[in-house]
Amino acid sequence: MHSGTLFIISAPSGAGKTSLVAALLEQLAQITVSISHTTRAPRPGESDGVNYHFTDREQFTQRRRAGDFLEWAEVHGNFYGTSKQWVDDTLATGSDVILEIDYQGAEQIRALYPAAVSVFILPPSLAALRQRLDGRGQDSVAVIEARVAAAQAEMRHYAAADYLIINDEFAAALAELHALVVAQRLAMPRQQAAHATLLGELTDH
Repeated sequence: MHSGTLFIISAPSGAGKTSLVAALLEQLAQITVSISHTTRAPRPGESDGVNYHFTDREQFTQRRRAGDFLEWAEVHGNFYGTSKQWVDDTLATGSDVILEIDYQGAEQIRALYPAAVSVFILPPSLAALRQRLDGRGQDSVAVIEARVAAAQAEMRHYAAADYLIINDEFAAALAELHALVVAQRLAMPRQQAAHATLLGELTDH
């Protein structure tokens, strides 16, 4: 069985990463998103085990020290981590895996999984980013401005990714992300592994 591809998708808060990934999962089979462990409190509408695995700082620290996390980072005062065992087991089944992580985590993953494919998603403008953050109606003006400043700091790392998508028109950005995943599935090493019997028959090898 061929191994799945690990996709690293990074973006500042408000760039539309989560919505794009959710729409992509509705279009494609054999692809799933890793559910991160986090110490932050759930937002309205979020559920444990669906959006995140919510945990306290003590439990998170214990798991981190035990080496359970593939990567971990502190973002806005909260810890986020990815289960290494879950990622390895899922890739081994042939399913693609998406990691929605910030640039710090992306750097750690690229070092451990050189074959991973990384994507950075950016908003079409700073004004659009601010409007999207404000549209949530969950944070004060001061918090929003702090998040905009943090987003700018994060966006400076976009060039470390393999691919860049500007999320201006959602449908266009989704089509680009979809095409990217399909292209990876058509790459020669994966196709050779997936169709070894057929290729042997066609080439008499």
